[in-house]
Amino acid sequence: MPVFNYQSMTIIQRLFLLRTVAIVIQLLTVLVVYFVISLQIALLPLLAVIAVEALFHISSIVIFRRRDAGNVAIVLQLIADVIFLTILLSLSGGASNAFVSLLLLPIVIAAVSLPASYLLFISLSAIASYSSLLLSLPEHAMHQMDMNNHFIGMWANFLLSVLVVTFVVGAMARVITNRERAIALQREDQLKSEQLLALGVASAQVTHQVATPLANIQLLYEELAEDYPEHVAIRAMAQPLAACTEQLGYFRTLATSIRENKKIRISVDELIEQLIDQVHFHFPEQTLTLIQTEKIYATIESDAMLLPALLNLIQNATHANKENQQREITLSVSHLNQQLLLQIRDFGSGIEANMNNAQRASLGEKIVSSESGLGMAVFLSNSTFQRLGGNLQLINHNEQGCIAIITLPLRLDSKAEQQ
Repeated sequence: MPVFNYQSMTIIQRLFLLRTVAIVIQLLTVLVVYFVISLQIALLPLLAVIAVEALFHISSIVIFRRRDAGNVAIVLQLIADVIFLTILLSLSGGASNAFVSLLLLPIVIAAVSLPASYLLFISLSAIASYSSLLLSLPEHAMHQMDMNNHFIGMWANFLLSVLVVTFVVGAMARVITNRERAIALQREDQLKSEQLLALGVASAQVTHQVATPLANIQLLYEELAEDYPEHVAIRAMAQPLAACTEQLGYFRTLATSIRENKKIRISVDELIEQLIDQVHFHFPEQTLTLIQTEKIYATIESDAMLLPALLNLIQNATHANKENQQREITLSVSHLNQQLLLQIRDFGSGIEANMNNAQRASLGEKIVSSESGLGMAVFLSNSTFQRLGGNLQLINHNEQGCIAIITLPLRLDSKAEQQ
């Protein structure tokens, strides 16, 4: 048996629940006033309005059971509530009705559910409704027992209540919404940090486990090199062993820099030069084309992981090119609004077509399973860029391939400021 949970309901579901209760109360109130209290009211017109309201309510439930309700749909539902309530009040005393303050309810619902612009629209609608009820009062009701000032005072009190709900409750609702959004972002950042920590621990363990066997292999290689210096297989082992030893030492240096949180400022030219050198060294089969229309006189904040993060994206581009039998990678360098803009484009098949929009949007924000390995490398790279105040975005090129767009904050020097 399903358990009723008000907290898990959507805004439109809560609105329907409140309207269901309101329709029942309206019907009971009309019947009690007419048959029990014996006041002369327009019974049949009131029952007809409540019947139309109930029919509208049931139709709305059926429609929004199959589709999502946006802000516009919620606004239309609240406007309908204002209209039905205005008609019911006009048939039962108008502005002199003791329940006229119920026009505040749609405003309260809008204050906690809708943006400020929609809230203002609902508030103006309720004010216009109350004003029309006040102006439509008959002359004898306005002048009887000098009630003119009393009704105007009630209208002013309603207007003040609307202003309080619109600005105070609306502001409080936005504060709560922003706080919940900030908490959600903090949780996402915490989850990302935990994932990065787990990856770091795993990498450190692998490095530690590889170091000893690699040292043993290095000793065996040195002994074999002394006994068989001209052997082809021994000579072929030299370069791979040197590369493994170099990469292991480089990883230890990176780990030390990350642990000590070392950050330095380097010029844009220096970063681009290092990146180009590393691409030529690690991916000699690829042709890197630099596109830069003007020299950028600025520096960026860097750490030990910035260059590896960029190389991760180059490696993805290289992998995409190989699958599509291409060898060209373009690197575009520019700046905009004190932001360094790097665009790395490959000529592969682009981001996987079998990825849905949600998976594409989450590339770099969390680990996404991908046949091409985009998820892990992009996640690690984007984490580095975000730690340095930047960001990463992946899009498909209109013609062919994928573009990785990296933004990093710039600190312009005097030459750039003069330009």
